[in-house]
Amino acid sequence: MTHVNQIVGAYGECLAARYAAGHGMTLVARNWRGASGELDLILRDGPDLAFCEVKTRRSLRYGLPVEAIVPAKARRIRRLAAEWLALTGTFHRDIRFDVLSVLATRDGIAIEHRRDAF
Repeated sequence: MTHVNQIVGAYGECLAARYAAGHGMTLVARNWRGASGELDLILRDGPDLAFCEVKTRRSLRYGLPVEAIVPAKARRIRRLAAEWLALTGTFHRDIRFDVLSVLATRDGIAIEHRRDAF
């Protein structure tokens, strides 16, 4: 990943966290590192615990941001979520996996929240 992509990704995560807070969600953890990767955002949304992957793009050249969540990525996020739950001793009956897509172009910023995305 290039330095520019890291900056864009970090910017997108900031926007996504702000979006989530503005929609009544509480940030539990951000950029949590586990054995096989990182969870971008862990959010409490009412009774739900949402493990949220943030995908940021600067154009639609390579498709929508959410299209970057391929089955292997979804499996890795599920494994990381199980690891986080085990390490923190957290139990939640209602767990979901969301994607916050951030499209940041010269024309503006668009954020799409897909609940139960995978």
